[in-house]
Amino acid sequence: MIELLPGLPDPIVGLRASGQVTAQDYESVVIPAIESKLQAHGAVRVLYQLGPAFSGFSAGAMWDDAKLGFTHLKAWEKIAFVTDSDGMRGAIGLFRFAIPCPLKVFSNAQFAEAVEWITA
Repeated sequence: MIELLPGLPDPIVGLRASGQVTAQDYESVVIPAIESKLQAHGAVRVLYQLGPAFSGFSAGAMWDDAKLGFTHLKAWEKIAFVTDSDGMRGAIGLFRFAIPCPLKVFSNAQFAEAVEWITA
């Protein structure tokens, strides 16, 4: 499941994942939120938190994430990724070369720092 994080200034989209993230989550929450910010601002910053209850991404969610990223390759201003998962940190490191914007990884304990970095 993905929920939007309230209270972040434009053009930031805040997302918190918990449990299993599915393609339906991307299609009903993530994609509309990103598309709305892009339409209004032409670019977007993303704060993506994988909370303690996060259990993984379905194959469909991973596909939708990749499509979204590559469809709007030049629209990303900054990405703050918040996770305590060593596996996710490793995956981010592995695919970092394909992300054409500043990206910083934070632990869940550093959530406030992530918010400060993404809004600066």
